[in-house]
Amino acid sequence: MTSTASEQIRWTTADLELFPDDGKRYEIIDGELFVTRAPHWKHQTACVKVGTQLEIWSNETGLGQVAFAPGIIFNDTDNVIPDVVWVSNQRLSEILDEAGHLIGAPELVIEVLSPGEVQKKRDKQLKLKLYSVQGVQEYWIFDREKETVGIYRRENGVLKLAATLYKEDNLTSSLLPGFSCAVKVCFS
Repeated sequence: MTSTASEQIRWTTADLELFPDDGKRYEIIDGELFVTRAPHWKHQTACVKVGTQLEIWSNETGLGQVAFAPGIIFNDTDNVIPDVVWVSNQRLSEILDEAGHLIGAPELVIEVLSPGEVQKKRDKQLKLKLYSVQGVQEYWIFDREKETVGIYRRENGVLKLAATLYKEDNLTSSLLPGFSCAVKVCFS
């Protein structure tokens, strides 16, 4: 079996610098390039709503910070742009480089699924594996179509599905003491 040229290409962070600033998201996972266009309005709304709840809690507690669509450069072949992250103040000082990029795992990463099998596979499989290997403590996957939230928590060194929350549930986390948000708020 022969390999095609595209199967042999391993993209790197340096390659990303060559792409145009055209509003698309360019991400690399294990050397594979993923290009997506700007997310749907409802996708962005869900990000803002959960991020706002986290921001309110963070301001009240002073424990950390929220960022929308930050770049995370884990290494030369793993460079992603999650929808929302929360990072403790202590951890932020350890993983923020001088250029303002995260170069390590924040405690919490949130993705809102985009339609399409490739996008869902990227978030539910490839990014789950990447975030698990890199040390993310919790990974929340919001599914706008089903109006559910998959909560993955670190267990024995691996992110595992701990709960699936529905609209009538409240989103809480031992990672975020006292944080509580009605799931329906994020989908309304």
